[in-house]
Amino acid sequence: MLEKIDLKKKCQGKEYKARLEEESAKLSVLQRQCKEAGIPVIIVFEGFGAAGKGTQINRLIQAMDPRGFSVYTSNKESEDERLHPFLWRYWTKIPAKGRFAIFDRSWYRRVLVDRFDKITKKEELPSAFHDILSFERQLTDDGTVIIKFFLYISKEEQKKRFKLLEDSKETAWKVTEADWKRNKEYSEYLKINEEMLEKTDMDYAPWVIVEAMDKNYAALKIISSVTARLEKELEKKAALTKSEKKAAKVVDKYKSGVLSGVDLSKALSNKEYKQKLDSLQKKMEILHSELYRLRIPVVICFEGWDAGGKGGAIKRLTSHMDPRGYQVNPTASPNDTEKAHHYLWRFWNNMPKAGHIAIFDRTWYGRVMVERIEGFCSEAEWKRAYQEINEMEEHLTNSGCIVLKFWLHIDKDEQERRFKERMENPAKQWKITDEDWRNREKWDEYEKAVDEMLVRTSTTYAPWEIVEANSKYYARVKVLKTVVEAMEKEIEKRKK
Repeated sequence: MLEKIDLKKKCQGKEYKARLEEESAKLSVLQRQCKEAGIPVIIVFEGFGAAGKGTQINRLIQAMDPRGFSVYTSNKESEDERLHPFLWRYWTKIPAKGRFAIFDRSWYRRVLVDRFDKITKKEELPSAFHDILSFERQLTDDGTVIIKFFLYISKEEQKKRFKLLEDSKETAWKVTEADWKRNKEYSEYLKINEEMLEKTDMDYAPWVIVEAMDKNYAALKIISSVTARLEKELEKKAALTKSEKKAAKVVDKYKSGVLSGVDLSKALSNKEYKQKLDSLQKKMEILHSELYRLRIPVVICFEGWDAGGKGGAIKRLTSHMDPRGYQVNPTASPNDTEKAHHYLWRFWNNMPKAGHIAIFDRTWYGRVMVERIEGFCSEAEWKRAYQEINEMEEHLTNSGCIVLKFWLHIDKDEQERRFKERMENPAKQWKITDEDWRNREKWDEYEKAVDEMLVRTSTTYAPWEIVEANSKYYARVKVLKTVVEAMEKEIEKRKK
């Protein structure tokens, strides 16, 4: 495919200057309009070594307000990045609404350079491509504009540029043995790049092939492609019908769902509780050390009814853990910075590195519960969230993470009893709010939403565990037992 591209295209000095000035003026205006419209923009630069990615990024940003963009270079993973799922380093850098993020090489490194260098194994490629496509689709579905450039030069031109760089003391460091190896095996690396382009050229994030032999021609093609795309996206947004966000109607097939079959009579005596709790917490202390030694990351999610006992379960779960090895992340309503990003962004920022545990007291599932019921997101947004969440959790597990999800279930009478108990106890009054009582009035709506959530997001790699929580003792022991067993299973697997 790439070999059929005409690399002889050029642009002369006068024409280049005139057109560059025109497109630069456009881009300056469009950047401001994107800010006003709240459109986040990601611009990706990939291509062959010495194709001029740095030069072209520098030319592009000359027309832009530097306060509105950030430039990121994706070199080899740092030690901290290697300890996280590979998309973590990019999720944490996605732009807020109205801002631009420019990547000099990107998440495609996993299926290009790392693949060529045998860092990415052949059997890992399908999941890597899947994760990349999911990542881009989730962002574009949420309104992010992704513009991807692939800078293409010939083998001979690359060799010539490498030699020029090596001839100067100031630039010789830019050329590595790995660069020369890819030039020597240009045909093989070309095929890897062509496969990547074919597999990831999607209508929501298409590739623009840039003939980069002539730097002026390349610069004009890049800036004109950016302005044309931004004009199109701004027109598209302006044409969207403005409608009030409404909570979606729940499909009747979930009316008699998962929760209706839960046996809430399960309980433990005080004696049984203390014995089991002590045994499990001692195991947890040992397992936590093993997790760190084997570099196994763990994500533990707690959802459930208000007053369902999430805090108590988390307290018993962590009591014998090393506090340096876990982090509890309480999830409140998103702040202004969080609202300006994709809803998953704030959770990606708290994902654990290898050997650590992240515990979420309420999670990304708020998208398909409270945000759905209260109308904080559109019907289209919460409906696509099921797939987005499943894909995120699949990426975590593909990266070696244990993902555990608990729904702490109580009945309506038990919730009322606990609410009243909190109101009558000065030490617990802070736990009950007017919002809790308002949410209770929508119990039936929430129950239907929870049933649908459990059905659509309980997967083989990240299944839901429904915890019968009318008995706090029983619930705490079940949570601990489930976590311990999952950790033991994974540790045993890693030791083989």
